[in-house]
Amino acid sequence: MTENPRAARLAERIHVLVAKTLERGVKDPRLGFVTVTDVRVTGDLQHATIFYTVYGTEEERKGTAAALKSATGMIRSEIGRQLNTRLTPSIEFVLDALPENAGRIDDLLAQAREADERVAREREGKSFAGEADPYRDSESAAE
Repeated sequence: MTENPRAARLAERIHVLVAKTLERGVKDPRLGFVTVTDVRVTGDLQHATIFYTVYGTEEERKGTAAALKSATGMIRSEIGRQLNTRLTPSIEFVLDALPENAGRIDDLLAQAREADERVAREREGKSFAGEADPYRDSESAAE
């Protein structure tokens, strides 16, 4: 998050307020199943970036992005009403790419596991070309 403890507290409070507002206050039919994953507030407390994920298809993601864009003013005014700060930070919604990245990492790990299993199968029943310990010294061999 940030190193400013006040910004961290404000981000946590905004996280809760936005989640409640999306659940109860936004009546846009384009709004899909949204989860607020993270909120980051700048050190001067003037801007909040709200990261979210949407469960569904690409069309539902686009519809949700449009709904959030149109509801930004209402959400910001609700945040301002419930925060005890002199200025209400401007807000920006950003689609969080974490689920897609996690899926890609899972696919890469599965490919690595398959390659390891293939190498292990090829290695079965085979032995080294030379001696088992090619680095032994002549003194220990004489004993």
